[in-house]
Amino acid sequence: MAKAGDVVRLLLGSTALWLSLLGARTASASKAVTAKLAAKWPATPLLLEASEFMAEESNEKFWQFLETVQELAIYKQTESDYSYYNLILRKAGQFLDNLHINLLKFAFSIRAYSPTIQMFQQIAADELPPDGCDAFVVIHEKHTCKVNEIKKLLKKATSRPRPYLYKGDHKFPANKENLPVIILYAEMGTRAFRKFHTVLSEKAQNGEILYVLRHYVQKPASQKMYLSGYGVELAIKSTEYKALDDTQGKTVTNTSVEDITETNEVQGFLFGKLKERYSDLRDNLTTFQKYLIESNNEMMPLKVWELQDLSFQAASQIMSTPVYDAIKLMKDISQNFPIKARLKMNTLTLSVLKTKNLRSQYMYIKT
Repeated sequence: MAKAGDVVRLLLGSTALWLSLLGARTASASKAVTAKLAAKWPATPLLLEASEFMAEESNEKFWQFLETVQELAIYKQTESDYSYYNLILRKAGQFLDNLHINLLKFAFSIRAYSPTIQMFQQIAADELPPDGCDAFVVIHEKHTCKVNEIKKLLKKATSRPRPYLYKGDHKFPANKENLPVIILYAEMGTRAFRKFHTVLSEKAQNGEILYVLRHYVQKPASQKMYLSGYGVELAIKSTEYKALDDTQGKTVTNTSVEDITETNEVQGFLFGKLKERYSDLRDNLTTFQKYLIESNNEMMPLKVWELQDLSFQAASQIMSTPVYDAIKLMKDISQNFPIKARLKMNTLTLSVLKTKNLRSQYMYIKT
C-alpha cells in the first residue's frame, strides 16, 4: 500500500496538463485558433463521478445509491450517451431534491469529481492488479480476483499488517472498526463489482469484516478528459484603414454632447440658463461645461472637514429630486460615490434632516 505522500505525488504527476492545439478554422467567416486544456488521464465514468457527489452528501446516501446501480453500466452498451446520462440522473433523483440534481448536472459539466476517480485509479495501480481481473480485493496485503478465495484469505488476515485507509475511502457502515479489512477495487455498476459486493456487504452486515470500496476501471476510456473552464482563443482580425473627414465627426460629437448636457446641472452651474443669458459666450461656456464633466471622473483626496456632512448632503439632494428621478439618482450616487463625493459638498444640508437624524440617534441610545 502506498503512503499518503506517494499517492499525492503520483496524482500530481498524473494531473500534468498539456495544451492540445485543435487547429485553425479555415472558414472565411472566422479566423480563430482555438486551444483546449486536457488532463493527462482519460475520461472517467459519469456513474463513478455521481457516486462521489453522493458521498459528499453523506456516506449513507453513497451506499444507498450504490445499491440501486449495481449493474447500471450494462445499459451503457445499449443506450446512447445522453440516455445513459439521464438514467444516472434518475437514479440519483431517488435520493436528491431538484436543487441538488441541478448541482450534480453542474458537477458533470465541469467534471468536478474526475480527479477523485483518478486518485483511486492511481492507488489501485500501486496495488499491482492481477492480470485479466475486472475487479479484485486486497485482504491485508493478499490479492485475489476470485470470490471463493475470500474466506481462505480471511483466516490469517489479522496476523498480517493492517492496510492504511485514506480519508476519502468509502467504508461500509459498521458498528466496529477493529475488524479485518477487505478493500474492493472495482468499477461500480459492472457485473464483476456486483459479485464481490454481494458477498462483502453480507459479511460487513454480520460484523465479520470492515468493507472498503475504491474505484478501479480495468479498461479506461480512450477519450481525453477535457477540463471545462480552461480555454484559450487567439482571434486574428482583419484591420482595414479608411480615410475619413474627421471635422464633420467632431461637429456631430460636440453637438451631441451639448444636447445631452445643456439642461443638466454640472457642479452647481445651470449651463442651459447661462447659455440663454450669455449667448455671446456660448462657445466658452460649452468648453467650460465639458471640462467640468470630464473633471467629475477625477477622484481628488478630500479633507477631513469635507467629509462631515457628505451623507446628509447626498440625502438632501435625493430628497429634493422629483420622485420619478429619486431612485435613479440614489443608484447613481451609491454606485459612483467616490467620484460624486466632491460634488455633494456644494449641496446645502437641510437642517430639518440633521435634526431628525439626531432625534433618531437619541431615541436609539435611550432604548
